[in-house]
Amino acid sequence: MHQSSLTIDSKLPSVGTTIFTVMSKLAADCGAINLSQGFPDFQAEPALFEATLRAMREGRNQYPPMAGVAELRSAIADKVAALYGAAYDADHEITVTAGATQAIFTAIAAFVRSGDEVIVFEPVYDSYVPAIETVGGKAVYAALRFPDYRPDWQQVRSLLSPRTRMIIINSPHNPTGSLFDAEDLAMLAEITRDTDIVLLSDEVYEHIVFDGAAHQSVAAHPQLAARSMVISSFGKTYHITGWKIGYVLAAGELMSEFRKVHQFNVFTVNTPCQLGIAEYMRDASRHLGLAAFYERKRDFFRSQLGTSRFELLPCRGSYFQLARYSAISDLPDQEFARWLTREIGVAVIPVSAFNHDGHDDRVVRFCFAKQEATLAAAGERLRRV
Repeated sequence: MHQSSLTIDSKLPSVGTTIFTVMSKLAADCGAINLSQGFPDFQAEPALFEATLRAMREGRNQYPPMAGVAELRSAIADKVAALYGAAYDADHEITVTAGATQAIFTAIAAFVRSGDEVIVFEPVYDSYVPAIETVGGKAVYAALRFPDYRPDWQQVRSLLSPRTRMIIINSPHNPTGSLFDAEDLAMLAEITRDTDIVLLSDEVYEHIVFDGAAHQSVAAHPQLAARSMVISSFGKTYHITGWKIGYVLAAGELMSEFRKVHQFNVFTVNTPCQLGIAEYMRDASRHLGLAAFYERKRDFFRSQLGTSRFELLPCRGSYFQLARYSAISDLPDQEFARWLTREIGVAVIPVSAFNHDGHDDRVVRFCFAKQEATLAAAGERLRRV
């Protein structure tokens, strides 16, 4: 082990290891069922792997264009047009990224300058604020309040200032499973009208919306689309989180600024996986069937906990289920999550980890992107609590 004598003025002095890494390691150490980190424990379809392998064997293994291979950008444009009636130019308004996290960081780096303010909604996904602070911006927090986690637009309006450079939204929402409705987008359009505020819309769970609801993409709202970077993820859609491939949609002027940073951030994304996804996604049923697929898992998991002492909150989208545990324990949620992992053998995420001030409603997050056998085994343990 090497020791450095350098004095380091950290850009992120309060950032440690993410709660996802902490809980997944604890789950592994304890042999617990891991319902903490948001990844499936099942495989994608063989057709996706075969398409990717075919691209490799055909020699498509060198650098692709900086913005992504033409086949994939074209397939994305067609999907977005079919779903949202939005026409994005594949050459100038779509960029393939090394996952959604890189897309988010790059978008923030492209537009947020030192001293700028960025409004985020909390509970807030954990990559947003460090990205804002790394480039010298300041996060300003709007609350999504327990138990329905709806935005308070009067509060958002009160947080606007001449320094507000960006607003970040996330729907379907991680960690709460709440959705923005059409009325929310109308309010967002109203409060940003006649401003230079850039909107960053994290829509990685766009295909995982339940109970007949439609995903409200800002891409389908012309006024918002004109000021928005819209981000999605193939990892979430096709059960390949480890491939780390996502994409960004934006008007040409915004995308030009995004690409200036992107080309020196990662430059581009591996070629054969892009080509494999491009071929695979041409069958629209593969993303259109995702809502029903995960709705069955949600309903199965909720039935497993139906007779438990956990209070299940609504889950309108994403593959996360929140539950209040007040009937079980008075422990703070981080302590409860560790206890549940060690003593009961099920790992979860404490929702206070998504609040900058540690606000704690005694709520934990379960990931149900798992095989039914995994969910049933977890349910058996959780019903004993």
